Amino acid sequence: MSTDTTAKATFDGSGLGQWTESEVFEVTAERIAEYAAATNDPIPAHRAGDVAPPVFAVVPVFTSMAPAALEVAPVELLMRLVHGEQDFRFHRPIRPGDRLTARAKPTGYRSLATGSTVTVYAETRDAAGELVNEQYLTAFFRGVDAGPGEGEHAPGHGFDEALRSSEPALTAVQRIDEDQTFRYAPASGDPVPIHLDDELARMAGLPGIINHGLCTMAFTSWAVLTELAGGDTARLRRLAVRFARPVLPGQEIVTRAWHADPGPYSSDRARTYAYETIVDDPDAGAVAVIRDGLAVIADR
Repeated sequence: MSTDTTAKATFDGSGLGQWTESEVFEVTAERIAEYAAATNDPIPAHRAGDVAPPVFAVVPVFTSMAPAALEVAPVELLMRLVHGEQDFRFHRPIRPGDRLTARAKPTGYRSLATGSTVTVYAETRDAAGELVNEQYLTAFFRGVDAGPGEGEHAPGHGFDEALRSSEPALTAVQRIDEDQTFRYAPASGDPVPIHLDDELARMAGLPGIINHGLCTMAFTSWAVLTELAGGDTARLRRLAVRFARPVLPGQEIVTRAWHADPGPYSSDRARTYAYETIVDDPDAGAVAVIRDGLAVIADR
């Protein structure tokens, strides 16, 4: 990422706490199965469309996230926006037949060494008004200085480096297919050009088309579920990551997870795992593409 933070920008704190218009999303088995196939998810219930993969939860709220961030950040900064972090809190899985209502609001913004962030909180409710999931998105604006900032930021999910001295509970090797982004874009409803147009991606300073960050996160989610939760989506309570570096089509990713001390969102009936995902870069060696991964899995 750029280290140039000389571009000053005026962020509008009056937009904090302002909800977007509610969006209604009708869940079908076909849409669930399409998403599972687009993320190479092997869990039978996902592939059959019986229950949605965890990261599918972003699909109903996707069109609300960027507008919520741009309630605070100037719209001309849209081309500098990248996905910094994602944090899901699951109250129950999404299933076919659900009629979901989603909305989002910005909660805070601040400047960092290499840019500025806007935190967006989103909620999804069912037809009865019950929470299905909550999400925190951190939108990162490269090379922008937003000043001192204000408001509330997403809860932390940092990685304890001491965990590396123990054996991981999970080591999963997965490959991002060459056509992954072209399958994921329609399945997720995310048509951002840097995932589909090589020339535009290079114009944005990237090495070429990059995998959707949420697609990479979806890969890690089914690795966690298959190895640590018996493939039972209903056991996943929280899934959070920080996107550290783009993944390219054709690359192999390696996810390692360690059993961690319970945090504030787990309990004596749930186990907490910290994880990271790396790729082998021919120039830089092993580099992290996902940092500060966190998964909270309930007991059966």
